[in-house]
Amino acid sequence: MIELLPGFPDTVLSVACRGHVTKRDYDTVLVPEVEKRLKQHDKLRIYYEIGTDFEGIDPSAVWEDFRVGVAHVQRWERVAVVTDVEWIGRTMAVFGFLMPAEIKVFPTSEREKARAWIVEQATH
Repeated sequence: MIELLPGFPDTVLSVACRGHVTKRDYDTVLVPEVEKRLKQHDKLRIYYEIGTDFEGIDPSAVWEDFRVGVAHVQRWERVAVVTDVEWIGRTMAVFGFLMPAEIKVFPTSEREKARAWIVEQATH
């Protein structure tokens, strides 16, 4: 499941991924929120928190994530990924260079540091 997290500026799309993530989660939660915010702002920051209860992601959801990311690649300003899931951290390290956005991966023990970094000098 993907859920929106409160308490961030409007220029920061903050989500938590818990349990099993599906394409439906992208279609009903993430994509509409991305589209709404990109109508209001030229650039967005994204805060992804991968919960300790994360069980996996459907291949179709991975594709949707890639599709949304590429469709708006020039509009991402910063991406913070908070996770202890090794393969996600490695994936970000390997493919992060493809995005012009500044990307950082934080362990869950540094969640507050990640939150501070993603909002640092964010436009409101």
